[in-house]
Amino acid sequence: MAKRTTSKSKSPKSPAKKRTTGQKILRFFWLLFLWFNIISFFIVLLFKFVPVPFTPLMGMRALEHNEEGKDMVCSHEWVPIDEISLNLQKAVIASEDGRFLEHSGFDFEAMQKAFKNNQKGKRLKGGSTISQQTAKNVFLWQGRSYVRKGLEAYYTVLIELIWGKKRIMEVYLNSIEMGDGVYGAEAAAKHWYRKDASSLTRYEAAGIAAILPNPRKYKASNSSSYINRRKARISREIGYVKLDY
Repeated sequence: MAKRTTSKSKSPKSPAKKRTTGQKILRFFWLLFLWFNIISFFIVLLFKFVPVPFTPLMGMRALEHNEEGKDMVCSHEWVPIDEISLNLQKAVIASEDGRFLEHSGFDFEAMQKAFKNNQKGKRLKGGSTISQQTAKNVFLWQGRSYVRKGLEAYYTVLIELIWGKKRIMEVYLNSIEMGDGVYGAEAAAKHWYRKDASSLTRYEAAGIAAILPNPRKYKASNSSSYINRRKARISREIGYVKLDY
């Protein structure tokens, strides 16, 4: 007898579900968020060990100089924190962030005080810590917006977790603007006092710290009476700052 062959009917494949436009948009933003976190974490980790060669502010100032017809000056020389005078390390804490060694990146008490002063119409103050200023200078652009402030908070948390206080201070003192086209402690010490950052006296360090609110307007040497008063106050307060990284 001939065997009867039975053909098994193949079940039709279910068509692949197509993503809706909304799902595609959500997927795009999720991948963007994921890659941003991976890349930013890697960069922060890299700068824990590698000197920061350049900041967005340096580029912006160079362009401003060019537009104004000036030479595009960018004086910057990285030095290890052990080659930066303790006087300057203490001076910026006394001037910019008295609770730097105590907080975890944000001084909410200072922020609240700054907010109240601003509401009363007094001189505008930001209440930013040294950690926040470092995050802003190294990773972000200048200006005021909720997006930038949010990213500043994000990077502040990262550098506090990954770098620690001593590295934050080292990057801060090597990166911030300390004169017109002058960035970092070594360049500032040579620009204002014709010496190395390791040799700064208490009063000289206070002079550099005193101009940080507006280093392109004020002078650390041959200063105005306003800066001289700030120098005297900071110089006194240096004696009360204890470094314990």
